[in-house]
Parts: sequence; C-alpha cells; structure tokens
Amino acid sequence: MSESKLDNVNQKKVPSFSSVIFVFLYLIISMGISVLWLDIPIHITLVSAAIVATIVAMSQGYTWDEIQDAILHGCSIAMLPMLILMIIGAIIGAWISAGTIQTIIYYGLQLISPRWFLVAAALMCSITSLATGSAWTTSGTIGVALMGIGAGLGVPAGMTAGAVVSGSYFGDKMSPLSDSTNLAAAVAEADLFDHIKHMVYTVGPGLLLSLIAYAVLGAQFGGSTIDPVQMSVINETLTGLEQNFNLSLWLLIPPVAVIIMAAKKVPALASLIISALMGAVFALIFQGASIHEVTQAMNWGFVSETGIESVDSLLSRGGMQSMMWTVSLGFIALSFGGILEKTYMLEVILNKIQPAIKNTGSLVITTLLGSLATNFSMASQYMAIIIPGRMLAPAYKRLNLKTKNLSRALEDGGTVFAPLVPWSLSGAFSAGVLGVATLDYVPYAFLCFFVPIISAIYGMTGFTMETEDEEITEGRDVKKTVSK
Repeated sequence: MSESKLDNVNQKKVPSFSSVIFVFLYLIISMGISVLWLDIPIHITLVSAAIVATIVAMSQGYTWDEIQDAILHGCSIAMLPMLILMIIGAIIGAWISAGTIQTIIYYGLQLISPRWFLVAAALMCSITSLATGSAWTTSGTIGVALMGIGAGLGVPAGMTAGAVVSGSYFGDKMSPLSDSTNLAAAVAEADLFDHIKHMVYTVGPGLLLSLIAYAVLGAQFGGSTIDPVQMSVINETLTGLEQNFNLSLWLLIPPVAVIIMAAKKVPALASLIISALMGAVFALIFQGASIHEVTQAMNWGFVSETGIESVDSLLSRGGMQSMMWTVSLGFIALSFGGILEKTYMLEVILNKIQPAIKNTGSLVITTLLGSLATNFSMASQYMAIIIPGRMLAPAYKRLNLKTKNLSRALEDGGTVFAPLVPWSLSGAFSAGVLGVATLDYVPYAFLCFFVPIISAIYGMTGFTMETEDEEITEGRDVKKTVSK
C-alpha cells in the first residue's frame, strides 16, 4: 500500500505513529516478561496484545464489527495452513506406525565415522528433522546421543552442538511437516511446496558450506576412536529399532511420494492426505498394526513402548491433537495480524521505513533484519515470522515479487537464527537438552549464519528473486514499479 492509499482512508481512522509504537512496545515488553519471568503462555500474551490493538483501533473510530472482520480476515489466511498442520500430525503418527521414520533414522545412524563425525552429525540431524519436521525433537533425541559420542571422540562440546543445531534447523526449515515452514507460507500467502522449493536456493548452499566447514574442523579428529561406552548408545538405538520394528527400504515410499507430488505440483493438502493414508496402509502391512492402533496414532500420536529410552523418547510423538498448540497459536497470531493490517497499523510503520526500501536488496535486508530483531526482542521464531511478514507483505506486492520470496526471507532470518538467541525459546531449549551454553555453540552453528548472508546476497543481486511475470528482478526500483 502506498502513501496515496493511506491518504484515501478517513484520516480519523489512521492511527498515529505513537499509538502504533505503543501497541508494538506492549507486545515486545509483555512477551519478554511472559517468557523470561512470569512464564505466561504465549497464546494468552498474544491475546492481550490483540486486545490492546483493538482498544487503540476503536479509539481511532473503528467499530467492533470492523475489528471482527479484521480478525476473520486473519483467520481466513490461516485456514488452509492450519488444516495442513492437522494432517501433518496425522502423517507423523501414521509414518511412525508404519516404521517409515524409524527406517530413515536407522540408515542415517549408519553414517557415524570418527573422521567425519561432525559432518555425519549434521547430516543425521538433517535427515531426522526432515523426516519429523521438528528441530526440537531431533536435538532432544539424536542430538543428545551425538553429544555423548562427541565427548568420547574428544570433540569440543560446542562443535558437536553447533553441528546438531545446524542439521536440526535445516530439516525444520525444509520439511513440509514443520510448523514454522507452514507458518511462513501462511503468513506470506505462498503455496507450501513453492515455498519449500524456493528455499533450496538459500538452504542448499548454506548446508553445503556448513558441511565443508565441519569437514575441515573434523579432520583433526581423524585418528580418534569412539568410546565404547558412548558408542553403546547408538548401538542400543539401532538394536532397539531392529528388534521392535520391521525396517525396509519400501517404507521410504511415503516420503518419496511427497517429494514426487510436490514436483508434480499436486496441491499440498491433497498430497499430504495421500501420504498419511499410505503410511496407515504400510503400518497394517509391514508392522501388523490394527486399524484401531493406526487411527489412534494418527489422532493422539504414536506411543513407543520398546523399553529403550533413546528409542521411546524419539518415537513417542505425532497425532492431530499434538498440533493443536501450533494451530491455536496460528489463529491467534494471524487474528492479531489481521487487526494490525486492516486498521492500517502496519501501514503506518511501513511508511516510516519506506525511504529505506528502494529495491529488492533493501527489501530483503529489511525483512531479514526485522526477523532478527523480532527474535531478539520477542524470543519467538513464530513472532519473527508473523510480525515482519504481515508488515512487509505490501512492499513485496508493490515490487511485483512473488510471495514465496517473502516467505523464504522470513525463514532465512527468523527460523534459522532463533537458536542463536540465548533467551529465546529455541536457544534455551537447545542449550538445555544439549548441555552446552548457547554462546558456546553459536560460533559452530554455521548454517544459521550462512543462510541469512546468502539470502541478503540474492536480494542485492536479484538472483532467484522471482516476479509475478516469471522474470528475475535485479534491484527493481520502487518508484518505477509504482508508476506502472
């Protein structure tokens, strides 16, 4: 939206810059107090912020009906992605019931090698988080085992933790099962699989550069041997998977089918439903599960009862109901975003930073910095996607850029940087489960640095920045675009 469009709005209904800043300051301060001090659920804090935004908007002349329409507008944006998230919960339950995720983890663990330990650690976490869609689950299970192995090899804990974080957030960013991936696509109003394929341009080189860096670091440990005690953790996991599940390469068909359907541009919701059904059928065939057991897993999540802690903690997850935390947050956050958008609060902020957004380079950099700043101020990768996303969406439309450019930049600056913030939810979780201070692993979490840098370079050069007319833009000027 341009300045002239704001001029066409009843000026009595355009919030002042100070009132908008008040709303954002309330959001930042209340979120910080909630997360760092009072431990108030983020959902409730966000509801209170929406109430504050509503009061400010109504003081400017907006009616409750208009506020309600704005809330429903935000919810409408969230509807399809939230349905996808629910199906993803069912997929995870079905795939674990089938043994698909177990097979991926089993073969991934075979990559362990002393000389290439850091590379293998990053790759294993990448594979696991890509299969599960969760960086937290990967860090808290495979990541913990890898920390022990690293200690046996004499690898500094910070290096191992950095490799674990890099790999875990690669999958969390690239998996169609990831809540942050779906959220970024929802906020930008981009197609889920278009969003994922567009991220390959930044995350692919980022992972490759990270693996090269880990290979260089790991060369010094080439002569080491794995501590038998630590290796027993991996062997226990492998044995537990072998003895309790029927593992087969045929079980990789469901995830391969998702990739093929994405390449064929099958709608995300349809392809994921098909994949969930495939997982359910494979559970009946390969694991001998009953229909009742499979449907329970799809709804409530799979419960592993092998008696092996490393296996049970990894596999006890999934189910539609497990996604309700994220689904409810998505609706609340996008309702709040709808209020900010429809009462022109976002536009007021955008017009203040408008002079700095002259071309695609400055726009992408502004998006990255906005996501980084939100991560630091609000301690949440979800907010680092939602707030800059809704605020800067009009600027991407003005430059005729496809929405997947926005969704990619949001994840490049929001998702992968979250574990580097010590007081953020992601940073605190990673440090807690890995037993390493955040600042100790930050220098070795290479992916988290490479990806934003690559994204900024693409923005400045125009490489991969696709426009609605399928052209590649190279620093397209705002004024030229607006004049069309």
